[in-house]
Amino acid sequence: MMDAPSANQSRAPGTQSWAGQNGWSPASPPGAPCNPLPGFQHLSLSSPSDQRPEHGLLQGSAPASPPGDHALHPRGASSAAPAAGQGRRVPPCSLPLAKEDPCRVQQMPFYSPHSPYQGASPPYTQQGSPSVADGPLSSRQSHLPVGSPSLGADGPPCSPRPAFERADAGSASRQPHWTLAAPSRGTIDELVPDAAAPAWNAAPQSPPCESRYGLDPELLPSVVKVMAEDAAEWEGKVFVSEPFSRLPPLATTSCTIEDRGKRTQGLTRCIFYCVPCEGQSALLSRLPLAALLTPLAKLSEAEPLPVGSEAECVTGCGSCGAAMCPAMGWQDCGQRFFCPFCGKLNEVPWHHYQPTRGPEGVRVDRDQRPELSRGSYEILGPQRGEPAALILAVDVSASAVRGGHLEFATQQIFTLLTSLNSGDGVRVGLMTYDRRIHLYDLSPALTRPHMLVIAETEDLQLPVREGLLVPLKDCIHGLHSVLQLIPQFSPEGGGSGGGSGGVPVELPVKAGLAVLQALSCPGKLLVFHAAPLVETGDTNSSSGFFGSTKAKSIFQPSEATASLAEECVRQGCGVHLFVLAQQDVGGAWPGHIPYLTGGALRTYDHLQGELDRERFIADLQRVVETDTGYRAQLSVHVSKDVRVCGCYGLFLPTGASPAHVAMATLDRRTTLAVELAHNRALDEARGVAIQTVLSYSTQAGRRRTRVHTLTLRCSRHLQDTFRQYQAQTLLTFYCKKIYCSVLERPLQELREELQTEVTEALASYRKHCCSASVSAGQLVLPQYLRALPVYINGLRKSEVLLPGLRSSVHQRLQQRCQVLAMDAAATSAHFYPLLLPLPLSVDASSSSSSAEALRCCAASMEPGRLYLVHAPLTLLLWVGSRVPACTLMALFNAGCFSSLPSGETKLPVLENRLSARVRSLVHALDAEAPCARKLWVVKQGDACEEVLQRHLVEDKSPNGGASYADFLYHLHVNSVRLLQ
Repeated sequence: MMDAPSANQSRAPGTQSWAGQNGWSPASPPGAPCNPLPGFQHLSLSSPSDQRPEHGLLQGSAPASPPGDHALHPRGASSAAPAAGQGRRVPPCSLPLAKEDPCRVQQMPFYSPHSPYQGASPPYTQQGSPSVADGPLSSRQSHLPVGSPSLGADGPPCSPRPAFERADAGSASRQPHWTLAAPSRGTIDELVPDAAAPAWNAAPQSPPCESRYGLDPELLPSVVKVMAEDAAEWEGKVFVSEPFSRLPPLATTSCTIEDRGKRTQGLTRCIFYCVPCEGQSALLSRLPLAALLTPLAKLSEAEPLPVGSEAECVTGCGSCGAAMCPAMGWQDCGQRFFCPFCGKLNEVPWHHYQPTRGPEGVRVDRDQRPELSRGSYEILGPQRGEPAALILAVDVSASAVRGGHLEFATQQIFTLLTSLNSGDGVRVGLMTYDRRIHLYDLSPALTRPHMLVIAETEDLQLPVREGLLVPLKDCIHGLHSVLQLIPQFSPEGGGSGGGSGGVPVELPVKAGLAVLQALSCPGKLLVFHAAPLVETGDTNSSSGFFGSTKAKSIFQPSEATASLAEECVRQGCGVHLFVLAQQDVGGAWPGHIPYLTGGALRTYDHLQGELDRERFIADLQRVVETDTGYRAQLSVHVSKDVRVCGCYGLFLPTGASPAHVAMATLDRRTTLAVELAHNRALDEARGVAIQTVLSYSTQAGRRRTRVHTLTLRCSRHLQDTFRQYQAQTLLTFYCKKIYCSVLERPLQELREELQTEVTEALASYRKHCCSASVSAGQLVLPQYLRALPVYINGLRKSEVLLPGLRSSVHQRLQQRCQVLAMDAAATSAHFYPLLLPLPLSVDASSSSSSAEALRCCAASMEPGRLYLVHAPLTLLLWVGSRVPACTLMALFNAGCFSSLPSGETKLPVLENRLSARVRSLVHALDAEAPCARKLWVVKQGDACEEVLQRHLVEDKSPNGGASYADFLYHLHVNSVRLLQ
């Protein structure tokens, strides 16, 4: 495929339209006007005051721009601009373009002629929806550019400018507009080629950071600036979380949350904090109503979660099962309370009765009871079940024994068990398997462990129960003796069973589940697999991965796998699979069961290299030591006027209400998304309450219930709703919903639908909330959604959704599950990684604080610098070709750039400040990541530089995908077209 032509390139006669080649919607039907904005011939850079209306355009004025809105428009535009409202023709788009070519604009797709704001919402049609070019880059763009990008081949380089220029800052009641300043008219005209320009496929390609429409990427809204502004406002401060409080800090900002009735940080985070009163208003906004739930999120030590016994806590609603919370309304001097979730009155038990005081009817013991004053608290249940167990399953098939990595794996397993033996007691079980199951009786009464071989694996029957799970302190010596013998198993006989074929991963899962079921306890099952992966039953084929009928067969687990995962969920068995011999080709993907049970899949390259061994040790320790909830039951209660219409995340849907979810295990990172919808009009004074009730078992078998309640305000003004959205949480919701939808729908359809929803949302805000003089060339964004376009573009061209040949099917399936489990902070960092410049030297007087992040694009990187690219799943260190030799020696112990190795690397421990500072930064970033990562060193101009290019999300992607500037341009133009 060829990339889409830039703005100063024309198309050769007879050449096929690039619209069809690069993922754009099909060309417009015959007879459609050439201009994307019907009725306009030119896209002008001059001020609207210098233009005359063309084609009968009406000149008019629009109301003033609302506070907090950000408009992108040409510098010097007059305030009296034509309106973009209903019933008026939209004036010419004044975003700066590199060439005014009406034939070039003809390639832009058209929306359906009907208006989406008349009556019901418009039906989605794949052919009529706008999309952005997603073709792969040409070979000329295989390396990062050196130096700053230029506007043209002979034009001056792009000088960095402030992202936005503030205007009209003198008014106290209006926040400043943000203006996209265009260069002077003469400068642009000098760069526009004449009519005799060569064919587009023969013209030189522009750098990936440039816009084919001439937009300066430096003038577009910046994610790093948004995060820096929020951090400057809230970093190290206290946010008071009260009912109907203001918008909380971003998920990426570290601050202290003081819970006064509505906890928002981490545990329950809404994508909106002001709900439209009318359901029709919510439809007009074109934005979803949803919340992110991380019920076991790690809390700050400064304010731990209050805990009370079930007998001491005031009983909640007896009708709907909602727990007691500050949203309950007290009546009759405290004898009854009103439940906002079901709308019924409940009698207060006599032993929990306390009178109320004041006109608001607050109980006198409110401050002494966390269930009455806190948004989050925990209840200890009276029942105590069986403690959770830890079962180890080791592959001893012929291929595993010959691999030579069992000795290292068993040594690390025993080292970890020895460290656990010094803490709280945990029951441990051990098994080995090939095509048979070998259970071990670890009873302390035996002189040595006994091996029990099960040959009939179809219908597993346990020969004994006692001794299969034994407290670690009583069987540590027996475990040591067995783990020492495992690498000595003979592939032909003895304890192996022979055979060189693959072993199904489901076999040890069934055996471990049978042990837990026999002893009626939950637990973690750690499977160390090394045999070739085999496909069992009716498994999925990877052929036709991007076909419209193959998405379900690729992403969905087979019926047998789903059935086994359901049994694990009922028992509370979390499966963690360690694939010791990574295989990129062939075999069924083994990650469905681990991820559906709250576990994970981790792959290694035969554990031969030092980096793989270190990562294996870190992953094994993290899995065993992570605090985990077992047999979890999650219920979501919302106000009676709204309902839960969808739930998205890594779990098995039960087919019942989406407000109730069952999970085998979950930890502090497990995050779900719930979508809400209106039942009827909301009461503006009462607001909306959302409550999450999580019932789970601890490692010791104690049953606990966590309650999180969030109270939101309501408004009849759509403008208030738009200003209470946050881009990071909105991105996380879209990601979870779309990544769950790939089980049923084609990828291209999902990508186009996502772009359509965002385009319609921008058009809705422009139509219903814009109150300033806004011309068609001004892109107006809500205050807290100005970073949304770059996030959405990163989601659209992600490895999971974008067709490409750089990633295997297994890698896409793996990334989908990893991202589905992330919270808002990790998801935003995944789709917009942090680009951190590293110092070239560190002296005694330099500060130890890390540098601020830069825009994630090639233009931010200089050949004489070092940069660290941090994403939750990847850590890259880019080294420019002009980095001083002294820096390379101090950091890598390499004398010159050519001798510096690239690829997976471990930074050497050198006795200098630069080495210590960089290694400390890498260690701190690894601690925040959800899994252990290997550091990749990427040299400028090296072959592995493509790995870095895939993370520079503001540029064109090597896998295909438009740049941020081009995507934003099309969002703007298509949203303006919707208003005609």
